Amino acid sequence: MPDPAPRTIVNPVLPGFHPDPSIVRVGGDYYLATSTFEWTPAVRLHHSTDLVRWRSLGGALDGADLPELRGVPDSGGVWAPSLSHHGGLYWLVHSVVRHVGSPYKDVDNYLVTASSPTGPWSDPVHLNSSGFDASLFHDEDGRHWLVNVEWDHRPDHPSFGGIVLQEYDAERRRMTGPITTIARKDRLIEGPNLYRRDGWYYLMLAEGGTGWEHGISMARSREITGPYAFDPVPDVLTSRGRPDLPLQKAGHGELVATPEGEWYLAHLASRPVASPEGEPRCVLGRETCLQRVVWRDGWLRLADGSTEAALTVPAPATPDVQLPAIPAAPAPSAPAGQAPAAQAPDRAADETPDGDPWRSPEWSALRRPIDASWASLTERPGWLRLFGGQSPHSLFDQSLLARRVTATRQSLTVRMEFRPTRFSQAAGVIAWYDTSTYYCLRVTHDERRGRVLGLVVRDDGAYAEPPETVVELADWPDEILLRARLDGASLWLEAAPAEGRWRTIGPELDATRLSDDYGSRLRFTGAFLGVCAQDLGGTRTPADFRAPEVEIAPGGRDRVAPNH
Repeated sequence: MPDPAPRTIVNPVLPGFHPDPSIVRVGGDYYLATSTFEWTPAVRLHHSTDLVRWRSLGGALDGADLPELRGVPDSGGVWAPSLSHHGGLYWLVHSVVRHVGSPYKDVDNYLVTASSPTGPWSDPVHLNSSGFDASLFHDEDGRHWLVNVEWDHRPDHPSFGGIVLQEYDAERRRMTGPITTIARKDRLIEGPNLYRRDGWYYLMLAEGGTGWEHGISMARSREITGPYAFDPVPDVLTSRGRPDLPLQKAGHGELVATPEGEWYLAHLASRPVASPEGEPRCVLGRETCLQRVVWRDGWLRLADGSTEAALTVPAPATPDVQLPAIPAAPAPSAPAGQAPAAQAPDRAADETPDGDPWRSPEWSALRRPIDASWASLTERPGWLRLFGGQSPHSLFDQSLLARRVTATRQSLTVRMEFRPTRFSQAAGVIAWYDTSTYYCLRVTHDERRGRVLGLVVRDDGAYAEPPETVVELADWPDEILLRARLDGASLWLEAAPAEGRWRTIGPELDATRLSDDYGSRLRFTGAFLGVCAQDLGGTRTPADFRAPEVEIAPGGRDRVAPNH
């Protein structure tokens, strides 16, 4: 029976770093895919039956399915996945960006298919390399069309060269026919998605860049190849010019229809906090939200008549059912003792086999699969053993596991045993944005003092190990407690030799630097809290961690800057 009580979608439905949402409904099930950039597993997946409650399915691409990401730059890697369903198969298009500088952008677009949203996926088909934000449209006549941004490196041309369209031949598994530019605009446009309704082809676009000027606009045509006429109303959704709105940077979206014919728009947005300098910065990154939309006079509009992203939205009329198990599919093989990875799809975000929190699908790694070669759960039962990897500045083989920051009041506490014998060996907790900006509280070895604890600060490329933060650990036990604690714009890194004896190491830190909005480069990911181990001598000295605890304080979801 339908749920008689009003139901509400509370935004963001996927808090923390979950940008570029792609949404699809298959029967009564909704699936959301989001970008992961340099993080693995690649392409985050979530599942819902009512658009209100969502649970993590981990990553779509992992192990043998994972694209080669070793060496991709910060904020490179897997961009803007497009998830669709046609002919009994799930189709996943994704970009792998290998260079993000100017004037060039080296990017490859791939397609994989599977009978289940959790895989296993087919071998990838290379589609093109002309740009990013590729998505696939399945037309009513059985033809398939790819649209993407075309990147133009020429000095006398706009870099965002327009939206191009080409047919995909599914039988031959290759692109075919002419390439047609179907949309250009003075303002930057990207994130194209095609829809067909009432004899029109609708082109949804992200507009204005994925920052404070972001928005969503529409165009339409009677023919798929154009010409496309832009909506007379410039924005379907935007927070541009409205610093008072709680959801900023609203844009880059996809549409989904419920079984009852209601329409919803999945889009990204951000919730800023005020930095110590008073600037707005989005520590939580770009998050996924849902808005109810309607069709009026042949164009898409927000149901409430505005163009502003709302924090609460009426949910569709759906049966009040539990989240069901997804039909079983063969799982890709994994090494024995594999550390956290995408879990069986009938588990909630932190519901893990044997109650082991290290196996939660919420854990992610940088640029390589999570496996027992560097992150083992069997070397020391009950513990996660990280074998020391490369430095925190490496684009290849870091030993780092971390979780998205999903609230502005959040902490990660772990117990660690680590006995370094060289200064090149270190392990601890880390508050991470990318290789240019992070804070780390780590244990290492000093020739005069022995085992020591201290702070490492990487600030937009500047590196420091403040000597005043060093603590000798001669009187501390082998197992110590470490904690990273976030509260709004503030971050504290803390340690304790035993329960209840916490000590803050170093000063109060500026958490807002762990955001897209800080630093000298374009950045597109989000803040993480995690654990790491380095061995710069290459001997892979292990560090052992147990009992990870993630706490979100009351009000953490809502503690955001109301103005900026």
